Amino acid sequence: MSMLEQPLVIFDGHCGFCRIWIEYWKAITRGRVAYAPSQEVGSQYPQIPPGEFGQSVQLVMPDGQVLRGARAVFVTLTCAPGMAWLLWVYEHWPGFASLTEWVYGFIATHRTFFYHLTRLTFGRKIRPLKTAKVEWLFLRMLAAIYFAAFASLAVQITGLIGERGILPVGRYMAGASKVLGVRAYWEMPTIFWAAHGDKVLVTACWAGVAISLALLSGLMAGYLERIALVGLYALYLSLCTSGQDFLPFQWDALLLETGFLAIFLGNSKTVVLLFRWLLFRLMFLSGAVKLTSHDPTWRDGSALAFHYMTQPLPTPLAWYMYQLPLGFQRFSTTAVLFIELVTPFLFFAPRLWRFWGVGLALFLQSLIFLTGNYTFFNLLTMALCLLLLDDWALRRLRLPSRTVRTPRPVVMAAAGVILALSVAGVWQMFFAESFAQESAVERLAAPFQIANTYGLFASMTTSRPEIIVQGSNDGETWLDYAFPYKPGDLHQPPHWVAPYQPRLDWQMWFAALSDYRSSPWFTNFMLRLLQGSPDVLDLLKKNPFPNAPPKYVRAELFDYSFTDFRERRATGQWWTRKPRGLYFPPISLGDLKVRE
Repeated sequence: MSMLEQPLVIFDGHCGFCRIWIEYWKAITRGRVAYAPSQEVGSQYPQIPPGEFGQSVQLVMPDGQVLRGARAVFVTLTCAPGMAWLLWVYEHWPGFASLTEWVYGFIATHRTFFYHLTRLTFGRKIRPLKTAKVEWLFLRMLAAIYFAAFASLAVQITGLIGERGILPVGRYMAGASKVLGVRAYWEMPTIFWAAHGDKVLVTACWAGVAISLALLSGLMAGYLERIALVGLYALYLSLCTSGQDFLPFQWDALLLETGFLAIFLGNSKTVVLLFRWLLFRLMFLSGAVKLTSHDPTWRDGSALAFHYMTQPLPTPLAWYMYQLPLGFQRFSTTAVLFIELVTPFLFFAPRLWRFWGVGLALFLQSLIFLTGNYTFFNLLTMALCLLLLDDWALRRLRLPSRTVRTPRPVVMAAAGVILALSVAGVWQMFFAESFAQESAVERLAAPFQIANTYGLFASMTTSRPEIIVQGSNDGETWLDYAFPYKPGDLHQPPHWVAPYQPRLDWQMWFAALSDYRSSPWFTNFMLRLLQGSPDVLDLLKKNPFPNAPPKYVRAELFDYSFTDFRERRATGQWWTRKPRGLYFPPISLGDLKVRE
């Protein structure tokens, strides 16, 4: 018998379970190990009893040494990149060798069962995880979402935080600098410390649009992609930091965390796993907070009987969903909790089970997208689901492969920080305390929003208060200001608006849930109406005082609810309402000053 040039794995060629796994080992060891069925080469190795071939794989080393069982598996896998640690654990962890040899023997004696189990979990063939095509498609989707986010802000930013906007960023930053001193530059990471005029704000938004379009088109390839991702993250972080009450939403935080993590994408399984961990936290925590909040509607299954009507900006389909019987709403509520609490665990399961997780997650996000306007939130969540797939699943799309690679030390450093921060955040959510040794890191990283906690609709609103803003020149006759998307006119159907987010309309929903004193921005908004600020008026659908601003403004509160089929046929109204009284008292320009 001649000496071998490389290790040789001899396996039972009649064993379907063995053939599936041997094909996988061939793929991951990349020609560093030879493989042959015992029926063909067994006679060449008389030192191995024939009965041994049917009990375990035999690994023949170049020096003639023969290994079997779990040890043979782990030595073979040292030839696969990133898997040599398994042999180290086998040789150094007390009890691990004995345990794995027992497990190997158990599987070997029940190969038929484990063959069928493998087919159910991986399919006919186990393929190494390759995501070069997935990464390419994901970055195109991320670029499209960045485009929607920046373009949405570009047409609103001056009315929200511009010089004549509701919450001028200049005053905000001056106040922060006065209170925090030099710490403000770290606590509020934004490019607008250098300049924050209206032209600068708008330019930043359109710069984000331009970069995202370049990334989407493929003009930025290789490491230019990474530079583009850094630029997009820095610009959006600057806007979120400066946006005050208008950019505090969970989808803004999710886009920042996703955008930051995307910088490190580069054929790294570790980064792909971090994305799966992000999607797990997003969905699981959203389900967990619904139960831990002790909200009665989530616990008794009636939450969705209210949700379609009380959510911030429903779509026309939400009106129809609201009409469905209570039994269906209870079933739907249970299904939502199941998908959010159970499905996330499939994100770390074998391939076929993981694909079931993808299907359920996409199903839920599609329903939310169709019934509510949640900006780019659902689209971003769907994009994250892409990273649960692999290149083979997308083979029919004939996508290009991304060739950028991230150095392993950089990946491990980023992974260590993100895992430490995210685990600490999850711990705090459930146990209301942080790890003392990580608190300093948390404080330093918090302004950059690279690891966040999530949980939408922890408590379900069961009624829909709506603010109607009015102006008057004589204090007697009051005319309504019309918002472009929030409910007002009873005959106006709900709108389709996502992925655009009308941020003032959204804030009006939150303001209606409490007294105006809990939303200080609202007073500034009323002042801008009295001043006739063109930037703020551009955020509205209808200004009833086109020639000159009114002398007085006020706001009334109503309880809105969807009509039913009979009411809608009779009146043509999508909404009905009942007055609840005054929300904001009548005031004139002399009564108010901009909040410093």
